[in-house]
Amino acid sequence: MDNQERYERAKGKVKELKAFYTNLIAFVLVNGGLFFIDLLPSPGSWWFYWVTIFWGIGLVLHALTVFGGIQFLGADWEDKKIKEYMEKDR
Repeated sequence: MDNQERYERAKGKVKELKAFYTNLIAFVLVNGGLFFIDLLPSPGSWWFYWVTIFWGIGLVLHALTVFGGIQFLGADWEDKKIKEYMEKDR
């Protein structure tokens, strides 16, 4: 693997990491805001947690893909598929 290819892979990893942290910050801010919006008009009737639960599931899946818990459709998969299609195209 040459330096340019290593650079491109590292750049892609940093981009994925940045996207995850952006998602995490938005999760905290939006769900915190929804909590206070839900608290003000009707303190006994909660609905904000539905957003938190489902977005949280998505956030956990995102974390697993970024930090290596899930390899499905990762960079290795892309490389294998590219090679496979290049072989078929001969």
